[in-house]
Amino acid sequence: MDRRIKRVQAREILDSRGNPTVEVEVVLNSGVHASASVPSGASTGTYESVELRDSDSHRYGGKGVFKAVNNVNDIIGPALIGQDVIEQTNIDKLMISLDGTSNKSGLGANALCGVSLAIARTAAVAVDLPLYRYLGGPYAVLIPVPMMNVINGGIHTLQQGPDYQEYMIVPYGADTFREALRWGSETYHALKKLLMEKGFKIAVADEGGFVPAISSNEDPLKLIVTAIERGGYRPGEDIGIGLDVAASAFYKDGKYNLRIENNQLTSEEMIDRYAELVGKYPIVSIEDGLSEDDWSGWEKLNAKLGEKIQLVGDDIFVTNVQRIERGIKERVANAVLIKPNQIGTLTETIAAVKMAQKVNWRVVVSHRSGETVDSFIADFTVAMGTGALKTGAPCRGERIEKYNQLLRIEDDLREAAMHPSRETFLY
Repeated sequence: MDRRIKRVQAREILDSRGNPTVEVEVVLNSGVHASASVPSGASTGTYESVELRDSDSHRYGGKGVFKAVNNVNDIIGPALIGQDVIEQTNIDKLMISLDGTSNKSGLGANALCGVSLAIARTAAVAVDLPLYRYLGGPYAVLIPVPMMNVINGGIHTLQQGPDYQEYMIVPYGADTFREALRWGSETYHALKKLLMEKGFKIAVADEGGFVPAISSNEDPLKLIVTAIERGGYRPGEDIGIGLDVAASAFYKDGKYNLRIENNQLTSEEMIDRYAELVGKYPIVSIEDGLSEDDWSGWEKLNAKLGEKIQLVGDDIFVTNVQRIERGIKERVANAVLIKPNQIGTLTETIAAVKMAQKVNWRVVVSHRSGETVDSFIADFTVAMGTGALKTGAPCRGERIEKYNQLLRIEDDLREAAMHPSRETFLY
């Protein structure tokens, strides 16, 4: 089979929020072809690679991606013609060189990411392997625990709910992914019924989580514990709770401004707040508990809670090996969030995962708030053996498709499929 690239074609499509994003199709001389699409975040880290937008107010409020699309069609695509599609690292390095910047602002991280993921998927088709097997080899058998966002706040709700951005359920007590998904779905529906009983609206946000008009940042935790119990499960035994605080969104002038509490807290006071919550609720993971620039605060947070729960860095690391390396040296966390579009290429994403795994940090692969039905990250999570995946509530098609893909992978693996033990999330 001729695996050489014949054509790379990008187009503008819409994501789950109705905003434009990039889709890329790769065609080989053999006729084999496959495509990938790029998600987009609402809560983005300052140090993420640049997502190139058109800034044309006459189209999609300036959010069009024709510039990125044209960069694929006119610059990247022609440069890749004739390349062997399985040469992922060389292709990614070539694209980085074509971009010529440290933050992908030349051609756009969305342009590079779309091509990079499409290259991998096309290569998998060309060698007749499932994507997870092509990327991970014969030992890619670990199906992740789903971390399901069930109550939203912060920027995801235009600050209509709690300050903390995501409240997640983590069904780590299940023996299989299929069972974990069921536990999560049943708890989600128990929460929906509970909210209705209490007179809350049950509209959902971008990632499928509910947006109740609660009066404190602690109220969602109480509701979730009750929902877990109503679903027939044991809080802290079968299902834990995860938080994505997204603290950078309310950090200003050295203080954390909690709108719903009309309060300003120092780093130390935020850390004490988390310690109190961890003592009261079955919280097993806190993501972005402090700002992306509050390195000294992160170090104190990790010293206080790092031996008790998972402390995940997202905005502070942005899937960047240089920032992760600094985090390891300064002992500011014990886990990293991984998003391919934050850095731009699959090769760089894998390097970030491997750096974290080398020092026994936990790795959580994540969706974005603006998603597509592309299930690449489901396969990627299994390929890398990370053991955890954030991809939203068991609601909304673009979220569900990732879960459904994991069900397919679990079936494909049959008896070889493994699921992280409960102890993975307990220290």
